[in-house]
Amino acid sequence: MSATRLILAVLLPVLGGCASHAPAPVEQRGAAPAAQPAAAAASDPGVRYHTVKKGETLYSIALDQGQDHKDVAAWNNLDNPNLLKIGQQLRVTPPENAAPVAVAKPVTSSAPIEVKPAAGAATGGSSNSASLKREPKGGKLAWSDAALAKAQQAEKAGAPAEVKPELRPTEPKPAEKPAVTGDEVDWMWPANGKLIAPFAEGSSKGVDIAGKAGDPVLAAAGGVVSYAGAGLRGYGNLVVLRHNATYLSVYAHNSKLLVKEKDTVARGQKIAEMGSTDTESPRLHFEIRRQGKPADPQKFLPAR
Repeated sequence: MSATRLILAVLLPVLGGCASHAPAPVEQRGAAPAAQPAAAAASDPGVRYHTVKKGETLYSIALDQGQDHKDVAAWNNLDNPNLLKIGQQLRVTPPENAAPVAVAKPVTSSAPIEVKPAAGAATGGSSNSASLKREPKGGKLAWSDAALAKAQQAEKAGAPAEVKPELRPTEPKPAEKPAVTGDEVDWMWPANGKLIAPFAEGSSKGVDIAGKAGDPVLAAAGGVVSYAGAGLRGYGNLVVLRHNATYLSVYAHNSKLLVKEKDTVARGQKIAEMGSTDTESPRLHFEIRRQGKPADPQKFLPAR
């Protein structure tokens, strides 16, 4: 019995110590990364998305967002822009808005530049490099202010002349889009006919100007052709001009288009001929879009 008691006396403290430790908690790895995309989208207010609705096309979405339809197709990797699905999410802001682009800047630090000996120079260890730092160029003259000045003059005399690149005037390259000029647009009437339908919030996105088939349709301001075609239902043969980062203008129901996408046009330039495509009589439907939203053209056009 004494031996049994002795064994129990030894084992009981050990068993008690093991029972006092709580089991380690189970760490659920991989759960947190699943929430990262949502958190990234919430922290990036510069990116906007549009949900495709019934009857919408890439052209109508781009026009309503004040963007070029080709840009929207590129941002969303659309191989066929005609194949959109209801409920599909389309990015309608450029990638530059999503994250700032890192720009390499020249180093402006005033820290001393380390000068290493040439590959063919003698490598005699730290004592050699220390002596080169303490002696004038050549290492043969005793250290003095005069010797240092002489060495510096010799170095300047033997230094190769600095060749500066020839500065030539750079030729301005035509930009695909006009320079951003804020809200400063010099507007003019795009046609001479009578105003037959005014702008109406919620029902008419622009004004209708009467005329005869073949009458000239003029650019209301200088810009770049963002779209030219008949891909937008209800507009017929359509021209869209981008004037700057804020304004677009729209010219619909034309019988003939005289410009193509990416063309640069001047204020007053003939861009189309009036017609009656997708309407019952010859007319020009004209819109001004401010950041993609329809605005009353008569608030921008000169009085007449």
